[in-house]
Amino acid sequence: MQSARRKILQKEDLVRMLTIWRFKEHRIVFTNGCFDILHRGHLEYLSEAASLGDVLIIGMNSDSSVRNLKGNNRPVQDEETRALALAMLPMVKAVVMFSEPTPEELIRLVKPDILVKGGDYREEEIAGAETVRQSGGQVVILPFIKGHSTSKIIDKLRG
Repeated sequence: MQSARRKILQKEDLVRMLTIWRFKEHRIVFTNGCFDILHRGHLEYLSEAASLGDVLIIGMNSDSSVRNLKGNNRPVQDEETRALALAMLPMVKAVVMFSEPTPEELIRLVKPDILVKGGDYREEEIAGAETVRQSGGQVVILPFIKGHSTSKIIDKLRG
């Protein structure tokens, strides 16, 4: 668990790691989300995203950011728990929290080679897409995996 905790980075630490990864010519893949209740759809999505490069970085919404997006009953799990769950996945190299409404600022910091989002987004809706394209990167939209949704899981649990 200690090695997983080392993957949860502050922005300053991420900058240091990015320098190392870029020196090694690793392709940097970035995605983001709330990841409130990690489920099969998330796992398949993250595995596919990781396969597109060498280093998968996840920008994770802070608790306050999730509340602003999803309402006062969310997140179900606190940011520390969500970050640790993501960091424990072998395909994830770094988890960085953000509190802003979108990950645009974090994407500008990371300058990923590949920005990945799920098929429930259109390219023009993806925060940071233009920034990534302008710096020579690419935007990849992975197919949406139907039948797997945090909101549906929460609704089912609430009965």
